[in-house]
Amino acid sequence: QVQVVESGGGLVQAGGSLRLSCAASGSIVNIVTTGWYRQAPGKQRELVASITRADSTNYVDSVKGRFTISRDNAQNTVYLQMNNLKPEDTAVYYCNVWALSGDYWGQGTQVTVSS
Repeated sequence: QVQVVESGGGLVQAGGSLRLSCAASGSIVNIVTTGWYRQAPGKQRELVASITRADSTNYVDSVKGRFTISRDNAQNTVYLQMNNLKPEDTAVYYCNVWALSGDYWGQGTQVTVSS
């Protein structure tokens, strides 16, 4: 059984920081890419950042320079460090693990940024 669990969301004022964690466990074979997505009310889910097993990273333009994705292979955990948060970053953030064994999603963690 595969589990993908996000944590670290919460309520923060504009300009503040949060660090999200994505922990994957179970029978996952050969992770190719791990990505953080977000979905705000009434909007489509969008890819925020991703990291490949070769440590190649990619960011949506709106978070470049503010968010950093990284991973700890020993812990099978991927992090999203979010700095200088803005109200428009408010959304449910989801972790996606794309592996040779399948495509896995977490349940999401709420991030709310107040102005």
